[in-house]
Amino acid sequence: MRLSLASLALLAPAALSIPLSDDLDDTPLPLVIWHGLGDSFAGDGIKEVGELAEAIHDGTFVYTIGIGADANADRSASFWGNVTEQIAEVCAALAAHPILSTAPAIDALGFSQGGVFLRGYVERCNVPPVRSLVTFGSPHNGIVDFAACGPNDWVCKGAMALLKTNTWSNYVQARLVPAQYYRNTDPETGGPSEEYLEHSNFLADINNERVLKNTSYAGNLRKLKNFVMYMFEDDTTVSPKESSWFADVNLTDASVTPLRERNIYKQDWLGLKTLDKNGGIVFKTTPGKHMELSDKVLNSTFKSFFGPFKSKAERKLIVQNQINFEL
Repeated sequence: MRLSLASLALLAPAALSIPLSDDLDDTPLPLVIWHGLGDSFAGDGIKEVGELAEAIHDGTFVYTIGIGADANADRSASFWGNVTEQIAEVCAALAAHPILSTAPAIDALGFSQGGVFLRGYVERCNVPPVRSLVTFGSPHNGIVDFAACGPNDWVCKGAMALLKTNTWSNYVQARLVPAQYYRNTDPETGGPSEEYLEHSNFLADINNERVLKNTSYAGNLRKLKNFVMYMFEDDTTVSPKESSWFADVNLTDASVTPLRERNIYKQDWLGLKTLDKNGGIVFKTTPGKHMELSDKVLNSTFKSFFGPFKSKAERKLIVQNQINFEL
């Protein structure tokens, strides 16, 4: 889902007014963060990440995505809700934000499912445009199993119980978040199953796996400067962990097909091949289990991919992409 033509028309004057002078200032680009399953915008860990980003690049404006009226509603929305509607809500909020909407670009940081949702933001609207998208343990190729819940986490347990009973029903696909990035395969062909292609509310669409491709998705991802995918070495929450690198895993023999050997890449369904040729795709690993992140890794990531524009050429390219956004 993209913003309406009317909404984009209102944004066009702001994009065209961005100066393309020879002066390059040191103002950091705003950073947008989307948390993972069972977390909220007010979680201590998310707050610490935002504070670290501000400490590394002084003056960084940090915007943490939240769905709902408060932190409890946002945590619930990480389990229950229609992902397509949630991303549309975020598209509208970012496009209307007084600071984000006037920035020449933003950076985006996604944890677990939040990384996949931010990729959905880039593909479906991308106003304001993302320069660098960094994801940690994000199931870009979906999951084949559902995460375990804490002993007293009744919100999680209720969601997972329903997910396992009828994953492909319209009810589940429209309401339960993890089901919308669940992906199973045909045991005979090894390709995506017919039920997944037919009923997936979210992942089959943003991965452009159906016969009819959305060319705007590829066009928007190609505009990224960096798409950085971190995989946790001992991840058992994202199953398979290689999904964090957009790889495909054969459940029968456990063989892994890397992104560059898949049709989604070779036929450039999402623009990933083009982005890769431009040096924009980065695969990284980090020690530990799911979301076991050190400040050292975050420090290195923020210094390498976030902050001010690195050059006049980089700024000019990002701004020109925004001006040329196809209505």
